[in-house]
Amino acid sequence: MRILVSNDDGIAREGLHALVDAVSPLGEVWVVAPASEMSGVSHAITLERPLRAYRYEGRDRWIAVTGTPTDCVYLALHHFMKDHRPDVVVSGINHGSNLGTDAHYSGTVSAAHEGMSNGIPSIAMSLVASGQSDFSVAATFARHLVGWVAENGLPAGVMLNCNVPKNADGRYAICRMGVRRYLGARVTHRKDPRGKEYFWIGGTEIHHAGEVDSDTAAHDQGLISVMPIRHDLTAYKALSELAEIRVDGQAPVQVSTAAGEN
Repeated sequence: MRILVSNDDGIAREGLHALVDAVSPLGEVWVVAPASEMSGVSHAITLERPLRAYRYEGRDRWIAVTGTPTDCVYLALHHFMKDHRPDVVVSGINHGSNLGTDAHYSGTVSAAHEGMSNGIPSIAMSLVASGQSDFSVAATFARHLVGWVAENGLPAGVMLNCNVPKNADGRYAICRMGVRRYLGARVTHRKDPRGKEYFWIGGTEIHHAGEVDSDTAAHDQGLISVMPIRHDLTAYKALSELAEIRVDGQAPVQVSTAAGEN
């Protein structure tokens, strides 16, 4: 089995190394990860500048890329591993939350999303902790989950986003997306020593919401959350409601198969 590992914290980070150590007994591991911190870049892809890649610390199958997590997985699938693509893509272990709405911003989740978009079973792993952290529970869970996914697969167009509480005991729940808000959003406006303006953005107070079967609720109960994410972003329940839209007095036209083939 071939396993591709990436992340958004950078190739040198402890969480990625813990993940590689955990899944290495399962097969041949390739690491293609950002050369530096790329948190919060979501599914950004680099189109307007060249990417550079180099072997990390002289290790075989470890490649650092001067780009985003999506760039890394793209290069791995279409260049470095194109002759023998991975059986599983696993991203992480992220040092911090990717619960609820965090997933929209996450480079960790987006690296796995890129694998899913290319038809490969993919997993994002995160440890909901700050400061010096113990990745052992998250790494062990990742090893077992990667082994299960490699053997059983995932539904087409679906990936898994997993978040491990700091003091998790290995119990887990299959969840829907909850809500994780950063309250007290603010903009800090300053000038650098040369008089040029700069800004820091972000909030500090964290608020969890969502249904009882949400990933935020699972985390608050000390459970590892496993949330399926799908590639298809269509809001199916809204299709019939939006059929009532009238733009400049015109009703929407029904799309036909024949039209779509032109």
